[in-house]
Amino acid sequence: MKLYSRALAIAGFWLCLGPSHAAELDTMAQRMLPCATCHGAQGQATADGYYPRIAGKPAGYLYEQLLNFRDGQRQHAGMSYFLDRQRDAYLQQMAEHFAAQELPYPAPLATKSSAASLARGEVLVRKGDALRKVPACNACHGERLTGLQPAVPGLLGLPFDYITAQLGGWLVGVRHARAPDCMADIVKALAPGDIEVVAAWLAAQPVPLDAKAPRGEISTDRHCGSLEPRQ
Repeated sequence: MKLYSRALAIAGFWLCLGPSHAAELDTMAQRMLPCATCHGAQGQATADGYYPRIAGKPAGYLYEQLLNFRDGQRQHAGMSYFLDRQRDAYLQQMAEHFAAQELPYPAPLATKSSAASLARGEVLVRKGDALRKVPACNACHGERLTGLQPAVPGLLGLPFDYITAQLGGWLVGVRHARAPDCMADIVKALAPGDIEVVAAWLAAQPVPLDAKAPRGEISTDRHCGSLEPRQ
């Protein structure tokens, strides 16, 4: 029954997305209801540990990811299908809708990682690894790791499975950003096992009550493709 319900919701997603159906729907919130099947009500994520929270993410970041799914830089069959025929302007509306959702974050789940693993993860997040030329995560994602406006996402409030999957995607080449793809370079420079310890430490951290991403610029000479304007 659960799979059947999810299939019905996904089947309705295409109809709900299309601007041609706007007259049948009162608000953007109604059109985005099928997104709750994977991303939770209002985009605050579900408990399965894989689909991420999209509520409150910077609009520029969400818009870029929607473009990437549509245009093939990020690989997910369902997202690519849903977004295949959507215009840039409508994807921008979607991004702005979810960016405007201000919802509380749940407490982090208890971690099974050892103290030594968490300590290594914290060092990488806060200081990086100079020998491997890996910058600290907070150099790009904000001192509090809550992201930066307009297009840098926060790293807190995400489940371990999702973080490891995305970092692993850059490592094996199934996730990309427009050049210069700094995340791909960083992940490939990590030592074996570092992805898991970084993900474990990030997933174990509580999210500040005032977690809205401030406006700012990254403090490293590496610039992710997502920060460059689309031509």
